[in-house]
Amino acid sequence: MHRSVLYALLAAALFGASTPFAKLLVGELPPLLLAGLLYLGSGVGLVLIRVVRDRGWRSAGLTSSEWPWLLGAIFFGGVIGPVALMYGLSSTSGSVASLMLNLEAVLTALIAWVVFRENADRRIVLGMLAIVAGGVVLAWPRGDTGPTEWAGTLFVAGACLCWAIDNNLTRKVSASDALFVAGVKGSIAGLVNSVLAFSLGASLPELGLAIETMTVGLLGYGLSLVLFVLALRGLGTARTGAYFSTAPFVGAAVALLLLGEQTNSTFWLAAALMGWGVWLHLTERHDHLHTHEPVEHSHPHVHDAHHQHDHEGPWGGIEPHEHRHRHAALVHKHPHFPDVHHRHAH
Repeated sequence: MHRSVLYALLAAALFGASTPFAKLLVGELPPLLLAGLLYLGSGVGLVLIRVVRDRGWRSAGLTSSEWPWLLGAIFFGGVIGPVALMYGLSSTSGSVASLMLNLEAVLTALIAWVVFRENADRRIVLGMLAIVAGGVVLAWPRGDTGPTEWAGTLFVAGACLCWAIDNNLTRKVSASDALFVAGVKGSIAGLVNSVLAFSLGASLPELGLAIETMTVGLLGYGLSLVLFVLALRGLGTARTGAYFSTAPFVGAAVALLLLGEQTNSTFWLAAALMGWGVWLHLTERHDHLHTHEPVEHSHPHVHDAHHQHDHEGPWGGIEPHEHRHRHAALVHKHPHFPDVHHRHAH
C-alpha cells in the first residue's frame, strides 16, 4: 500500500512539474502539434525502455476484452485531453491551470463511484467538494477576466474530464505491463495528434525544440503514466486520483518560482480549499470485514496474505514475480484500498 502511494505521489510530481514547462512551449508550437510531440516523446521513450528491459519486443498478454478499454483510454486521455489542455494553456496562466487540474481527481472519483461502483466514503466526498469549490473560485469571472481567459479555463476543465474517463478505463488494464500500457498510449496518441497538426498546416519544428518537447513528454506524461498505472493497481481509481491531485501544487510552485507569475487573494483561497480537500483524501482509512471471491489472473506479486499459492514448476524464491495464479475465497479484515484484489461491494 505504501509503495502504491509513493508511485501516485511521484506520478503527480512529474506531471505537475510538466504543466508550466508545457506553458512555455505553447508560444513556440501550435497546441495540436505540441500535444502530439509531448505524447510521441512519451510513447517512443517508453517503448525503447521496454525493449531494452526485455532485450527485445514481447507481447504484453492483453486479452481481447481488455483492448477496448485501452483504446478508449487512448482516445480520451491521449488524443482529446492533451489538445484541450494545450488550448487552455494558450489563454490562461500556468499557475491557475495547474490548480485547475485538481478537478481531474474529483471527476475521476465521481466516475469511479457512480459508473464503476467503486467505494467512496464521506471523507472522500467532502474532499471532492472542497476541491470543486477551489476550482469554482479560480474559474469565477472577475472584473479583469476576459472571454479568452474564461474559455481557457473551460478547456482545462474539459481536459480534466477526458483524463478522468481515461483513468477509469485504464484501471481495467492496470494489472498488465505498465510500460506497455503507457508506451502504446503515448505512441498512438502522439502519432494521431501530430498527423492532424501537419494536415492542418503545421510545419516541422527545429530539432532542438522538438527534442525539448519530447523530453518533457517522456518525463511528465510517459514516466508519470507508468507510475500512475502502478498506483491504480494498488489503490484503485478514486484513491489514486486523490493522491494524484497533489500534482497541481507542484505545477503551481514551479510556475510561481521559475516563471515569475503573479498571484492574488483568489489564487490563495483556491489553493487553501484544494489543499484541504487533498488532505482529507490523503488521511482516509478504509477498514472492514470483506470477502474475496475466487479469481484467476496474472500480475507482479509477493507471497503476502492474498497470495498463498503453489507454483507449477521450479521457482527460485525471487519476489516480486509474475505468473498466472488463482485466489481461493477468503474472508478477513484489514485496512485496504480498492486495488486489483479488493473490488468488492459495500
